[in-house]
Amino acid sequence: MSYRRQARRPLYISLNPLQLTASIALGIWVGGMVLALTAWLLARIFVPQSLAPLAEAARQLTNPPPAVTTSAPQSGGDSTQMFEQYKQNLFKNEEQQRLEQARSSYRNLSNPKCQFWLQQDQTAPTDKSRANVLQFCN
Repeated sequence: MSYRRQARRPLYISLNPLQLTASIALGIWVGGMVLALTAWLLARIFVPQSLAPLAEAARQLTNPPPAVTTSAPQSGGDSTQMFEQYKQNLFKNEEQQRLEQARSSYRNLSNPKCQFWLQQDQTAPTDKSRANVLQFCN
């Protein structure tokens, strides 16, 4: 039994420029789609927690509190009462806006006193907790 070595045949490779270009373009496109899908999945997983304050603010803007209807003023005393009520409502709205800004501000994330009072105001809102949020978070 003799072992005979077979002669190697030469391998001829021919490159078709159109096929090469098409396969490179397909590879780049598939890679881009994979990156886009990965970014989308990561955004779906991680972003909703950081945008929760913005979503809450948008929800409050789309569903404003019901307007208080009053009868037409009959004398000068009613107009001053309405003006006082207007000033109170204006003050409450400004305070609410400042509280929302304090809750959604990224600067307040590193302030432990602000974080404490924001949590207190969220779990048990009182005048004291609101005042302390406005004091420590601005």
